[in-house]
Amino acid sequence: MTNYLDLQINGCWGIDFNIEGLSFDDWNLACHRLEQAGTTQFLPTIITDSIDSMVKKIERLADLCELKPAGAARAVGIHVEGPFISPVPGYIGAHPKNYAISASLEVAKRLVDAGRGWVKMVTLAPEMDPSAETVQYLAKQGILVAAGHTNASLEQLKKAIDCGLRCFTHLGNGCPADLPRHDNILHRVMSLRDELSVTLIADGYHLPMWMLRMLIDWFGEERSVIVSDAISAAGLPSGYHTLGDRRVWVGDDGVPRSEDRSHFVGSGATLDQMMTLLRKENYWTDECFEKLFAKNAAKLLGA
Repeated sequence: MTNYLDLQINGCWGIDFNIEGLSFDDWNLACHRLEQAGTTQFLPTIITDSIDSMVKKIERLADLCELKPAGAARAVGIHVEGPFISPVPGYIGAHPKNYAISASLEVAKRLVDAGRGWVKMVTLAPEMDPSAETVQYLAKQGILVAAGHTNASLEQLKKAIDCGLRCFTHLGNGCPADLPRHDNILHRVMSLRDELSVTLIADGYHLPMWMLRMLIDWFGEERSVIVSDAISAAGLPSGYHTLGDRRVWVGDDGVPRSEDRSHFVGSGATLDQMMTLLRKENYWTDECFEKLFAKNAAKLLGA
């Protein structure tokens, strides 16, 4: 199988989708490299920033999405991860805390309008949208709404589901290393397995392989989606690399970490590398791989 659909990719091979002036040449190169690596469709993903900057980035990505380079991977939408996410340490992940804000219809509409129909997925924290008004608005626009970078209560998750929430972004990540034993965000999402699909980062580091297997078994092969969450450092050698206005460290394991190496900063693997890793497990069928790496993602996008 070499026709992957990646719902979450921030960049690759030194090219960062999270810059305001992304050039066509860099975009074209990234699309061709992704195609060569088996990812034929993808959602370029931008993360939390100032609203003005996010608008500019979305507008530029919409321009680039419309160009559709020949013989290259095709962007089928834009994934906006933030800014309506939890600012609490751990849950904020690698997003800049000072730009995490409560949800508002005005801001949501501004971000969606900037995409001119290309915004297809939004990740937010339900506790940052307690009325679920923003979830409902996004869902009515046909946008896939996912929870992520969140410590939403079970009641908040259920309310968001009632208003259109359908997915959870990179379950097991975007949360503190230490969680309450009896009631935490993993438990709550797992209790909603009949109502939510989940995306999972399958690089072997963000989730131990035994946990990845357990989560796919739990949610079922119909509700599980593998995403790369790759950043611009993916495909680059070990060492320090620039990501926006900061530096990240890529170790010999290929995993990008913050400069102080305290936490992951996205992933350094693309879907083809994750497929190779999962095939070594000799656990899933070819039919299951089709669902995990393409069909389930397409279904979530309404394809």
